[in-house]
Amino acid sequence: MVRVALLSDTHGTLDPRIGEAVRDCDLAVHAGDIGNAGVLAVLSPRSGRAIAVTGNNDTAAKWPTGDAKTLESLPTVASLELPGGRLVVIHGDRINPAARRHERLRRRFPDARLVVYGHSHRLVCDLGTLPWVVNPGAAGRSRTFGGPSMLILSATPDSWVVHALRFPGP
Repeated sequence: MVRVALLSDTHGTLDPRIGEAVRDCDLAVHAGDIGNAGVLAVLSPRSGRAIAVTGNNDTAAKWPTGDAKTLESLPTVASLELPGGRLVVIHGDRINPAARRHERLRRRFPDARLVVYGHSHRLVCDLGTLPWVVNPGAAGRSRTFGGPSMLILSATPDSWVVHALRFPGP
């Protein structure tokens, strides 16, 4: 089994409780609006491997100057082969209108088993149709809508399970 921490929208600050939960996972996947390289540096899953994509706020004008190399190395879309299928991660800000975002993500990535997106800061698990479409919500301090949140995917060749974690807000 592979445990994957799914998070998004840290905007420069990773909630320490989210960071602790990531340490219990094999991999970490960040769906954009990271905020700075420091956030990626503190993501510490067991394997040490974190995958991240850029969001609409991940721009040179909004990141510290010293983080330019890290920012330039990040893709806008990434995929990961896991036991039992492929996970795709995208920020989702350009998939509009928002009311049809899940439908459009499914059409764009029909071979995925799970599509992870961010942008809205809203925790959503749409598991009724393949590919599944999920948003882990905001893992920082900005617009958490009930507290910082993340998802944990447990993947085996025969079964995928998504578990939501939400921590109380300040």
